[in-house]
Amino acid sequence: MVFLVGLIFLLLFSHYPMLFFFPQENQEKEKVLNSLMSGALAGAVAKTAVAPLDRTKIMFQVSSKRFSAKEAYRLIYHTYLNEGFWSLWRGNSATMVRVIPYAAIQFCAHEEYKQILGNYYGFQGKALTPFPRFIAGSLAGTTAAMVTYPLDMVRARMAVTPKEMYSSIVHVFIRISREEGLKTLYRGFTPTILGVIPYAGLSFFTYETLKKVHAEHSGRAQPSPPERLLFGACAGLIGQSASYPLDVVRRRMQTAGVLGHSYSSILLTMQDIVREEGLVRGLYKGLSMNWVKGPIAVGISFTTFDLTQILLRKLQRGPGLQR
Repeated sequence: MVFLVGLIFLLLFSHYPMLFFFPQENQEKEKVLNSLMSGALAGAVAKTAVAPLDRTKIMFQVSSKRFSAKEAYRLIYHTYLNEGFWSLWRGNSATMVRVIPYAAIQFCAHEEYKQILGNYYGFQGKALTPFPRFIAGSLAGTTAAMVTYPLDMVRARMAVTPKEMYSSIVHVFIRISREEGLKTLYRGFTPTILGVIPYAGLSFFTYETLKKVHAEHSGRAQPSPPERLLFGACAGLIGQSASYPLDVVRRRMQTAGVLGHSYSSILLTMQDIVREEGLVRGLYKGLSMNWVKGPIAVGISFTTFDLTQILLRKLQRGPGLQR
């Protein structure tokens, strides 16, 4: 893991020291800032749109209850009756604190990794071939996950506990540090990275591939917003389906301290889940909800990023330049 962190840092620093120091070139500075702002907005809009479904999914993932659409509806309705409408967005403030930097870093890193790999493979200014396209997405997701992981832990804790237990994001950090130790903030980190690699890789790969195929067959350089939403939805469906079991393991390990469980490793966590709940019902619990939530969120995210990039570039350089 240390090697992976070092490799990512060296890749970015050797090719783009502007990411670590103040950039001298205005064009490069604008490019990075545009990617960061567009990514932050994309993450915030997408996650807020699906926050109630996301919270419901997490609550099923960390319990032994069987998932069904009917039970999910009951849980949402029960939460609404007992805790109020806005409780459906409980933990969303922690989500925003995590998602805004996560999405900003991920989308910005993806643009930079595409350029690095494009220069390396000789595709400057052109679409990457499939394998570098997948690697760019995987590296972008890994970079963002490593930086923002403790905030993901906090968000998971807030999503599955009553509001009386944790009063704020800061309170979660203080209680976890005091009662469970600082290392708890990185519990579930390994399955997160193992899940992010296929998830981010396949998501970006699918979206970029669909845009490329669309341009080749339609003769239009840019897809329409509804087409972008559809391409993003397909990307989310494929990416989340491939990495979902590791997402369940991650949530179990993150919330073990408040739900009375003890999970020491990925394999032992998987074994416990399969033994108690079965392979499909355990490791794929809530996947059908993710097939609703995931494509919506990823579609909104990619579309918001692209359209914001186009808008910012038009405002800065005129309407002739598009992504």
